[in-house]
Amino acid sequence: MPSQKFNYCTGLGALSLAGIVLGRAAVADTALPAPEEIIVTGTHEAMQTQFSAMSPVDLFSSDTLAKTGASGLDDALTTLVPAFQVKRLPASDGGQFIRPASLNGLSPDMTLVMINGKRFHRSAYLQGSGAQAADMGQIPASAIGHVEVLRDGASAQYGSDAIAGVVNVLFDTKPGFRAWSQEGQTYAGDGASSEAGGRAGFALGGGGHLVVSADLQKDESTSRSHQRADAIAFQAANPGIAVANPVQRWGSPKTQSAKTALDFAQPVADIAEVYAFGTFGLGKGVSDINWRNPATNPNIFGSAASQSVFPGWTLRGRYPAGFTPREGVNSTDGQGNVGIRNNDDPDFTWDVGASWGRNDTQFLLTNSINASLGPSSPYDFNLGHQVQTEVNVTADAVAQVRSRFLSQPMTVAFGAERRDETYRIEAGDAASYAVGPGAAAGLASQSNGFPGFSPRQAGQWGQISYGGYLDVTVPLTRAWSVELAGRDESYDTFGNTFNYKASSRYELTPEFALRGAFSTGFKAPTPAELYSTSTSQGLDTRTLQLYTSGRLSSLDPVARYFGAEPLKPEESRTVTAGAAWRHGSGLSGSIDAYEIDIDKRFSLSPVHVMTAADQARLAAMGVPGATGINQITYYTNGFSTRTQGIDLVGTYGLPVGPGRFEMSASYSYTFTTVTGGSLAFAANNTQKVLFENGTPRHNATVTGTYGWGPVSLMTRVRYYGAWTDATGAADGTSSFQRFGGVPFLDAAVTYAIDDHVSARIGALNLLDSYPEKAAFQTSRGLLYSRNSPYDTNGGLYYLRLELKY
Repeated sequence: MPSQKFNYCTGLGALSLAGIVLGRAAVADTALPAPEEIIVTGTHEAMQTQFSAMSPVDLFSSDTLAKTGASGLDDALTTLVPAFQVKRLPASDGGQFIRPASLNGLSPDMTLVMINGKRFHRSAYLQGSGAQAADMGQIPASAIGHVEVLRDGASAQYGSDAIAGVVNVLFDTKPGFRAWSQEGQTYAGDGASSEAGGRAGFALGGGGHLVVSADLQKDESTSRSHQRADAIAFQAANPGIAVANPVQRWGSPKTQSAKTALDFAQPVADIAEVYAFGTFGLGKGVSDINWRNPATNPNIFGSAASQSVFPGWTLRGRYPAGFTPREGVNSTDGQGNVGIRNNDDPDFTWDVGASWGRNDTQFLLTNSINASLGPSSPYDFNLGHQVQTEVNVTADAVAQVRSRFLSQPMTVAFGAERRDETYRIEAGDAASYAVGPGAAAGLASQSNGFPGFSPRQAGQWGQISYGGYLDVTVPLTRAWSVELAGRDESYDTFGNTFNYKASSRYELTPEFALRGAFSTGFKAPTPAELYSTSTSQGLDTRTLQLYTSGRLSSLDPVARYFGAEPLKPEESRTVTAGAAWRHGSGLSGSIDAYEIDIDKRFSLSPVHVMTAADQARLAAMGVPGATGINQITYYTNGFSTRTQGIDLVGTYGLPVGPGRFEMSASYSYTFTTVTGGSLAFAANNTQKVLFENGTPRHNATVTGTYGWGPVSLMTRVRYYGAWTDATGAADGTSSFQRFGGVPFLDAAVTYAIDDHVSARIGALNLLDSYPEKAAFQTSRGLLYSRNSPYDTNGGLYYLRLELKY
């Protein structure tokens, strides 16, 4: 990987410019335009810039990220990259803590995340839709030097997952000390946020470095709720019981985290340098689930029938006003990379390294009950663990090959990779999945609100793959370059896949260039998607027989009986075409159009209800436990989509009065259509509607900054276009609601107290704007859609102090 030296200036496509830089001396430099920055993502050439790149790449410095005022890398990128979206998903069985991030409206696990050019491990959390993506919230902000976002398919260069693009986080390796603290709170008075971090970088002999970084963060919960109608009725019928208002909070969860990072490199024997870098973090969070009403849930609170099993017992003694279960997580996350490389030889560089990454997420449930256990049930449960482990070994090399037929050398890159991916589910407390004696009297079994992982679900599964690639860039003339890349990978689960990419760039003038590419890509099924199950058990009160229902592995014999097949990779074909420009006046920008066709996309199968005849046939086939299965689903390669879009970015800067004015704009249009498969012709078209309209097609960001002397002002307008949400009813039908476009205004003022200390006061959503209220699920106290592609907490103000040496 090329050297990671950079100077915090912002190049083409960046949305918050170098006009706000800490320190009086730095602010004085804003009278000068920022030089172009070197990029390392999507290319193997040593001096590539955003203008000279064959694919669109955005670059954001750590200062640019910090100036968004957002908490975490994922939220910062949402502010800066219109095509990048993160949902908050309250009360979503894990998604409110490990929030999925998507690029160009595609699945979260179709964007590859890297640190220092090395693959970052994915989270253990598996979404209900089947996506299992990396959690960018685990990367400490203090360690970041800059972030590069490649908005083009890159599986031929990097392997699985790089269908939508790549997010490459480059650590800051410069010597120096930096510390910061930020306090914030919503206008509504909740959601208090406290953050602090710092980094210390040391120069080592011979050109080496050692950098240690750490972040601490604590966020209180928010509530954008109204009192549920059934809670109002219960309070009126029971005036002597104190009922909380609201009984259930819809909003951001309460979270706390500590994250660290290390980056080390040391030259050895004048021929190479050894390196090591990594991250480690601990986190926890808690969030409300739906309120349980004593008046309408006799299967939880007890009934006349349950008295025959548990005489004299009723849950009203414990929860007289009902109860709201609280889902929680405890996470441990870490990744370490070590290796040896030579980046100093201008004609041949190489890098041999290995990495180990692990995410362990424990799920908890408090303030609940397993009613079927009656008075012997605990109220707090360990639901179990999901654990993702990845071990990668890589070898990469880049050679400059000269030819008398070419005015410049060819760049030939090649390499190999071995990946070992393991997924494990650990069973929870026995009480969290138990079907107790009260089930025969109709009392609900398992921990109420979120059943624990049972021994049936527990297990460990793995997948090993080997890959190799060749990437050749040929400068046919000084103005015209072409690139051809191919990558072959073999998986021990589904077999072989080969992907390729062809790119070209033609520089019409030193200030204007055309570019385009065609590539194929893939997203391999993970062990979690291939093998894991998500089931629950109950008791048939008529036959008193246990039954199991839920999602089975597509390899399970019961799933195979209903037509399931082993998952195959999701496959893509991407075409991009665009132009980039720059001008000495300070105007620069790019426009890129793209089309991404994806086949064999993962989805849940329809629900298959087991009949007595099915059970008998499966039993005759020797399938164990088949007679106890009620209904199932499984993951399948179910449908195809086409995503089309246009990205436009531009920047302009000029001296104005005593300071410098900078303006940047970014616009993204993204439209997905379902082109084939089960969703295209389904009788219930809810999922089709959501794939095509569930995220805004139009998104834009416009940022203006003005800096003079020690003062800098920033304003930013963010716009999210119209989108559609849906909710299901008990009869299987769905209700749809179309939400209109929403603008948000952000603002901040920065004052450099001296060369080392600065203060910033700012606001996200300065005007305290809220989107339209959700028309459905109001009976549960929901004010705003839980699937909103933007924050629904209203305005937030913050104060940030920074110290830098």
